Amino acid sequence: MPTRNIVLTQEQGDFIDSVIRAGDYQSADEVIRDALDALQQRRTQAAQKVEGLRKLITDGAKALEEGDFTEIDDADLDRFLAALAGMLRTRKS
Repeated sequence: MPTRNIVLTQEQGDFIDSVIRAGDYQSADEVIRDALDALQQRRTQAAQKVEGLRKLITDGAKALEEGDFTEIDDADLDRFLAALAGMLRTRKS
C-alpha cells in the first residue's frame, strides 16, 4: 500500500481527532481513506452529470436540426415554463 506524508490544517487535525474520540473511526488512516472515497464518489457523480448534460445537448441540437421543436411567443413563455416545471415535478413524484 502506498505511503504518503500529508500536511493538515489545525482544524482538519482536530476534526480527525474528534471523530476518532467519538468512536466513528479507529485511526486517522481510516478517516482519510473514507474522505478520499467520498471525494472519489463525488467526482464520479459529477462526471456522470456532465456526460448526461452532453447527451442532452447533443440530442437537443439534433432535434433542432430535424425541425423537432416548438416555437413559443415571448408572451407565452412564462406560461410554457410553468407548465414544463409542473410536468417535471410530477415526474419526480
